[in-house]
Amino acid sequence: MNRREFLTAASGLAGYSLMVRMDGVAAGPQSREAIAQQFNVIAPPQPLGRKLAAETHMTLVDLNCEVLVAGGGMAGVCAAVAAARNGAKVVLVQDRSRLGGNSSSEVKMHIVGANCHGGRPGWREGGLIEEFRLDDAVNNPQGSWELWDLLLYDKVKSEPNITLLLDSVLYAAETKDSMIQHVLARCDKTEHIYRIQARLFIDCTGDSRLALEAGAEMRVGREARSEFNESLAFASEDRHTQGSSILFTARDYGKPMPYKPPQWARKVTKDQLRFRPITSWEYGYWWIEWGGQFDTIRDNERIRFQLLAIITGVWNYIKNSGDHPTSANWAMDWIGMLPGKRESRRIVGDHILTQSDLEGKHDEPEDAVAVGGWPMDDHPPSGFDASDQPPFRSIKPPQVYSIPLRSLYSRNVGNLMMAGRNLSATHVAFSSTRVMATCAVAGQAAGTAAAWCVRYGLTPRQIHQDKPRLRELQQALLRDDQTIKRLRNEDPQDLARLANVTASGSHNQSWPKNVINGYVRDLGDEWQNRWGAKLSSEGTWLQLTWDQPQRISRIQITFDTGFHRELTLSSQQSVARGVIRAPQPETVRDYEIVWLFEQLDGLPRSLVKVEGNYQRLNRHSFELVVARMVRILLKATNGDPIGRVYEVRCYA
Repeated sequence: MNRREFLTAASGLAGYSLMVRMDGVAAGPQSREAIAQQFNVIAPPQPLGRKLAAETHMTLVDLNCEVLVAGGGMAGVCAAVAAARNGAKVVLVQDRSRLGGNSSSEVKMHIVGANCHGGRPGWREGGLIEEFRLDDAVNNPQGSWELWDLLLYDKVKSEPNITLLLDSVLYAAETKDSMIQHVLARCDKTEHIYRIQARLFIDCTGDSRLALEAGAEMRVGREARSEFNESLAFASEDRHTQGSSILFTARDYGKPMPYKPPQWARKVTKDQLRFRPITSWEYGYWWIEWGGQFDTIRDNERIRFQLLAIITGVWNYIKNSGDHPTSANWAMDWIGMLPGKRESRRIVGDHILTQSDLEGKHDEPEDAVAVGGWPMDDHPPSGFDASDQPPFRSIKPPQVYSIPLRSLYSRNVGNLMMAGRNLSATHVAFSSTRVMATCAVAGQAAGTAAAWCVRYGLTPRQIHQDKPRLRELQQALLRDDQTIKRLRNEDPQDLARLANVTASGSHNQSWPKNVINGYVRDLGDEWQNRWGAKLSSEGTWLQLTWDQPQRISRIQITFDTGFHRELTLSSQQSVARGVIRAPQPETVRDYEIVWLFEQLDGLPRSLVKVEGNYQRLNRHSFELVVARMVRILLKATNGDPIGRVYEVRCYA
């Protein structure tokens, strides 16, 4: 697998789909022809005849990459895309036929995170997960889960640096001197075994399967209160976890829809539901949860059966108990068959996140690379069977909290990283970090860090120890719209930081200089970190001027996409009601970038014209110009009368 097989020239300038690698070379989505060439790598048309002694009917294929990502949920997808966009050759191994994990059409759990369903206005995650959500809202207004699957597939397949192996299970790893040398993954559908060599390995499997095979130190279950002095922990340790859930969807068919449960369905009573109120039934119930008292890996089949027995029993209660007569015309139209797993193994890193970290009782970690903010949301292991107690205990951290790099790499396997629900945390802290938007930003951090390790020939621990490299990594994450608490853009290569910024006008004291103050989000009604002005027929513009002409070939603009509101795909009416499944109205839709060099004729020249934008982060590359002034002309938004810009960056 050489570089020629991964990299293909492509075009395109507008939107986040333009990737600008650290070497300054622009790359766009792969063409269909380029993607087709990859299949000659993963399924060679002329098999080499190599076999493993114990697998005589499977064809052995050797793959070489720089970063191997195991697991294709939101953490794995974001890790793979981040590593690829930062220049690393990536192989992504996913054991299902689709990407997205619990957010996919196989489970249909909506993505939540630091904004706590609107409970923390302004804290919706940026970066890759924001890009994906915005694409989904615009291109999937009907809210189809299968189109969300397709979007994630498109994101991965469009990356020239990623080779995707679907329906492939990672099942072995070879290590030497506490470093992984290669892994084995098998695809029984195509009768291939892949032997994959890499320099960095990222476990995003959720179940920590790669870590298990590599001999990494792990934890399972709940720590004793005394071990980390966590008030929310239990007095004694045990191996209990949170359980798994299966969801369902239902709709009104406009005529009576009788229901007869299978004979093995549970008999559900009103008393069992006293802490689990039924107020609507268009989208199952997360509290149909079970199995944390067992091994959520080994006992998955037992858990699946019991969850289906509970679902059919609950639906029978809704339809036939007489307590919900308005359900007469309703029928289920989908039932998940894949348990949505919350918890299993967690990998131990150089730092274990604890309740105190989430509560802000320690100084901010110097190696912060992502944020979380969901409540410490613990569930009784037996789930539905614990009918005598509420289905959750939710304690909201006072603020969003930082996730350090040290919690994203293994303590005892030198080139193993992790992201998702298996990052290094206690059970109490995990009850917050487990949600998918937090998994996604941890994945972006891990993938970017892995690319940095490849670039400089370092291990993740060495990145942490090398403070200049660590700062460089953090600045790269900020450049890619990853929020890191209390850190601002200090990129020495960003020429915009040296400019004088003016504008045609300002809304609500939103000063033009805000766009170079280094921060890219406001909370509530603040206008401290963005500039805005009412669109006018006389022209609405933002201008950067330098004392001396600057050589510029790349400009990056961060727009407002309404971080104060929810943006997720959900079949639950109470969640979907506040979501705009279209371009977000605040976002600048049409704009033009012009430049001026005073020694010419004094007339501005157009660099970029964009129509139909809906993304937050927009990057533009062009032939190098020498400019003393760059002006951004705002021509239209997606509905709001105020045009808004959070940040402008310029690079040579």
